[in-house]
Amino acid sequence: MHADDITLEQVVAALCRPETYAETPARVEVIETHMSFVFLTAGHAYKLKKPVRYEFLDFSTRALRKFYCEEELRLNRRLAQDVYLDVVSLSRTPGGRLRVGLAGTALEWLVRMRRLPQEHMLDERIRHGTLEAGQIVALASRLARFYRGLPCERIAPSAQIESLQAEIDRSATVLLEHAEALTLHSVQALHAAQTARLNENAGTLRERVAAGRIVEGHGDLRPEHVCLLAEPVVFDCLEFNRSLRIVDPWDELAFLALECTRLGAPRAARSLLDHYGRLTQDIAPPALVALYQSIRAALRARLCLLHVREPERTDAAMWLERANVYVGVAAYHAGITDIPARPRQRSGALADDHAHEAHRPDSAHPLKAPCSKPV
Repeated sequence: MHADDITLEQVVAALCRPETYAETPARVEVIETHMSFVFLTAGHAYKLKKPVRYEFLDFSTRALRKFYCEEELRLNRRLAQDVYLDVVSLSRTPGGRLRVGLAGTALEWLVRMRRLPQEHMLDERIRHGTLEAGQIVALASRLARFYRGLPCERIAPSAQIESLQAEIDRSATVLLEHAEALTLHSVQALHAAQTARLNENAGTLRERVAAGRIVEGHGDLRPEHVCLLAEPVVFDCLEFNRSLRIVDPWDELAFLALECTRLGAPRAARSLLDHYGRLTQDIAPPALVALYQSIRAALRARLCLLHVREPERTDAAMWLERANVYVGVAAYHAGITDIPARPRQRSGALADDHAHEAHRPDSAHPLKAPCSKPV
């Protein structure tokens, strides 16, 4: 083996040791997801991308992993400037030991972040009943400034419609494969209803494209990715596929509102949308918001069901329950009213959903996660 060759197992083993870091932490916690390892010290999080390739991402080479580390830093600094610190290397000392941040040949690359206080995360505040009205106003203001400051993406008038239809079709394909386990009477009925709602909103969607409303957004705007400090911080932007970030801001806002509602904060969800609309003077029709929420909920159900199919999973029943919750939400927002009774959701189930994430299969929250076992 060449001196610069190193296995993933060797990298992970080194990064689990406190002496690998210049800050020499007392201990290092590790979280493993499908796409990454995150190593937690008292004050920082170090994110290592796995050498994996999926249909929607490619981290298969060291050069690509470095590139996407740099992209993660660049994109997340738009809404979390003080959290995303730098990209650091893992290198060997002259004595052959592995160290983070040394000069020399990089064996791997990591994103270094400042850890955020878990108790100030939006999902945690909803769960514990500590969310304040002013915090939602501040979040709406922060998001309004963010979206208003982005250049518009020039796409064909029909591109948004085609993209949403493709998303509807992809979700229906996965839901059909699990139809017998779902509480919804007919996946075909959901697909037809979502397609009908899409057609009804086609004119509005074309108008929004023509008005320059489509931007390169966050890509995964959920309560788990919002820290309610004095200036709200929004982190964990979807970095690995630009096409998944090309969105209508109201699509992302509708998703965030949907998740807040499912966590038990419908008033906060309404307040967020109302304040954003007033601040930007961009008020989406309720029918469009409902369409976006239906499509997003179906996507979440689809990702939950992908976990059900994983052979190593011992918690398939939990993922199926979550999928049924999301299917019911998707049907409701598509205008299907004859939704059968669903299994009762456990407290906090959606808040703890690590299915990921507007398209990605891993959902560790490295800046706040306290655990050290794989998700």
